[in-house]
Amino acid sequence: MQTLVMLKKTDEFSSVFSFRKRISSRFFVVHYKPSEVLPMRVGFVVAKKVAKHAVDRNYMRRVLREVCRNGLLVSPAADVVIQVQKKFIRQDFGQVNQELNVILNKIQKKLNGE
Repeated sequence: MQTLVMLKKTDEFSSVFSFRKRISSRFFVVHYKPSEVLPMRVGFVVAKKVAKHAVDRNYMRRVLREVCRNGLLVSPAADVVIQVQKKFIRQDFGQVNQELNVILNKIQKKLNGE
């Protein structure tokens, strides 16, 4: 079990968004910016447009935090902002986990120049 380092300040989120590198999937748009700090720093964005109720947005953030803490196979040296595109529920957990691993693997390859 690894510790999860979170992006918290608006400036940290803005720097990742302004770097303008992203990868999309069914549930997510993942923005990333290379970093020298090795534990990957991660932030989550779940808009009201995606889930109207705060309960649903908080559930999605909790699931994403748990996936990032326990379920990731690769952890690139980057700052990452995971933006939810489509609402997901408990039955989608396996697919969410798989999508995040695929996206972070792609980011790792791009950062290594492959």
